[in-house]
Amino acid sequence: MAIIEIDHLTKRYDEFLAVDGLTLQVEQGEFFGLLGPNGAGKTTTLLMLTTLLKPSSGTARVKGFDVVRQPAQVRRSIGIVFQDPSSDDTLTGYENLKLHGLLYGMPAGLRERRIREVLELVDLTDRKDDIVKQYSGGMRRRLELARGLMHHPGVLFLDEPTLGLDPQSRAHIWRYISGLSREEGISLVITTHYMDEVEQLCGRVAIMDEGRIVALDAPASLKRIIGGDVVMIRAAAPDLTAVQRLPFVTKVETRSGILCLTVTDASQHLAEVLRVVGSVESVEVRAATLNDVFLHFTGREIRETAPEGGWAERSMRYRSETK
Repeated sequence: MAIIEIDHLTKRYDEFLAVDGLTLQVEQGEFFGLLGPNGAGKTTTLLMLTTLLKPSSGTARVKGFDVVRQPAQVRRSIGIVFQDPSSDDTLTGYENLKLHGLLYGMPAGLRERRIREVLELVDLTDRKDDIVKQYSGGMRRRLELARGLMHHPGVLFLDEPTLGLDPQSRAHIWRYISGLSREEGISLVITTHYMDEVEQLCGRVAIMDEGRIVALDAPASLKRIIGGDVVMIRAAAPDLTAVQRLPFVTKVETRSGILCLTVTDASQHLAEVLRVVGSVESVEVRAATLNDVFLHFTGREIRETAPEGGWAERSMRYRSETK
């Protein structure tokens, strides 16, 4: 059963097409990822799905509610973890969660029970009475997760939830997030430009570029498109013709002076490849990644840069549009 239904969703800013006719479905209980470089349209898509940005055309429904015609029902059905910190750092963790419950009109008994549950879920019970400005970056992000879960949403949207965190904090955040669907029975939709996060966590991923989906499937299935391992060779004068004749080499190209090959079962055939290439200065062998999939479909790599403009920036743009 689809919990999110998107049909030709489009967002245009004058001549710039930020999201171009997006069509997809996200199933109940699914962990779904939107992967792409800066400016691919990931955050813009989430802003439309969460009613913070009005589409130029097309439709989107979340839990059966139309994001344009039924925004209040959509908002009651979703939780959001913003790319930019949004908790009040002058309040305690507990006070932030209580305020969220009050804004959602939660009865006092239910509100207090949910505060206890979500604090325990993100391991912040012992720090609930500390001022948020005293929290580490990882603790604050976990509080944002707890707040997004307070009203028991059907869908939790996470926009670059580990942005700016160190590797250890990133691992901790994903440990909590990966259990949410199981613990809370919700669907998860994330945007990220970290390929490892998508590969490890998402059941399906849509790879976006220039506002469009260029590939959509399970991460393992997408990587099989590449057809083998990736071998990067630096050589003074490689014999490209001889390399192309090798039956287990399925793709040959040169990038910035590096010979880039796709090789079926490179562990078995690497020695023969190197013999044919000639004088080799260096070699790197690795399994295919989603970056290789992106390169396959677009001719470019996913740039490991900061994500597209934050929620606050896009929300201000939305408010200016609706005045």
